[in-house]
Amino acid sequence: MQTQPLEKGVEITSQLTVEELEQVKAQGFNTVICNCKPGESTEFPGESAYRRKAEEIGLHWVHIPVTPGEYSQADVAAFAEALQQLPRPILAFCRSGKRATHLWAYAKRHTEKCDLAELFCAAKAAGFDLEEHRQGLENQSA
Repeated sequence: MQTQPLEKGVEITSQLTVEELEQVKAQGFNTVICNCKPGESTEFPGESAYRRKAEEIGLHWVHIPVTPGEYSQADVAAFAEALQQLPRPILAFCRSGKRATHLWAYAKRHTEKCDLAELFCAAKAAGFDLEEHRQGLENQSA
């Protein structure tokens, strides 16, 4: 499991297995946000096993399933709430880490009106380009 930081206390990664949640906990993460949709791939048939494992080992688990590129205000608000209210460090994941990065950027604009350049720089350092979401991020309101 390789993680990439987006900000202090928030990192992203690609698809996790249920078994890797123990490694997530051992690396010191307190919260996991999953953006995978049930059945989107054979690696993620659904979230119930993940939720059970997270609860068993003392991780906070949040499931905000989204389709790539389709982020509703409810999705953004749920991600923002998790960032604000759940214990850090937080690890967010999806199949590649792209949706998690996009939702993080929208959530930061939604709650803090973060500077676009700062968000673009953090996403690029993590290996993702926010350019396709520039207009949506510019229009994101608190």
